[in-house]
Parts: sequence; C-alpha cells; structure tokens
Amino acid sequence: MTRRPSTGRQVVAGAASSLWLVLGLFFVSGCSQTSSVASSPSSVDQPAKVEKNASTGIAKITLSEKAISRLDLKTATVQPGSGGTTITLPYEALLYDAHGATWVYTNPEPRVYQRHPVAVTRVEGATVLASAGPPVGTVIVTTAAAELFGAEFDTAH
Repeated sequence: MTRRPSTGRQVVAGAASSLWLVLGLFFVSGCSQTSSVASSPSSVDQPAKVEKNASTGIAKITLSEKAISRLDLKTATVQPGSGGTTITLPYEALLYDAHGATWVYTNPEPRVYQRHPVAVTRVEGATVLASAGPPVGTVIVTTAAAELFGAEFDTAH
C-alpha cells in the first residue's frame, strides 16, 4: 500500500473544525442563559455574557473560567513607546473591523473584556506603535481576541 503525500489540507480542515467546535460551544452556551454570571451556580457553565453599552455600542464581555481556559486566552500589557508620545503593544493583540478601524480587547477586571480603539502609527515586526489607545500598563488580550470580537458581534442572540 502506498501512502500519498500530505497536502496540508487535512491539518487546516482539522484546525478549522476544532475552532468551530470551540466557537460553537462558546456561542451556543452563552446564548442559553441570561442571568448574571455571579448570580447562580449554573453560571459556571455559561461561557460568555455580553452586555452592550447603548451609548458607545461597545460590549462588556464576561467569561467563565472554563471559557477562558477553553479559549487558552492570554494577555500582555500596553508598554510605553519612545519619547512618551506613543504606546506599544503586541501585533497579535490588534484587530481590524470591517471598516478598517483598529482595536484591542482590554481586561479591566478579572474575566471581563472590552474593546478599545487604537490609532496605529506603524507596525514593526511583531510590535504595534500607536499614537492613541489604552493607557500604558493596561492588560490587553493577545490570544483569543478574535473569539471575543466574534462573541461581541454574534447576531444569534
């Protein structure tokens, strides 16, 4: 029996299936309950609670510990740029919306995430230099920011 060389499509398909499984669990479970995250024992199973701010349109997303673990969510902090006029942040934290605006997700309190605009000056390798964005020292999401973005704009709710 001869073995055909791998094209890599199986790996991509497997990774895509895994991502959709995680996202499916993330969104479907989040839609099933509307109670406060801290209000009931069953809230431990609720991966996401999305609360839209009517005036800004930006949501506050609260995740369960299980959802954070399942997403393998990682964070970093905003660093000062040169000369004190810019900030720096990891490129992996940066998101682009459909209009080309740039954003990051901040982590203002445990398990809570909010989108924050960033005015990108330039990108140097894996580092973003920005003239405006979250203050220096702010915790931002580097891994799983795209999933937060998806949760914020999920139209199934």
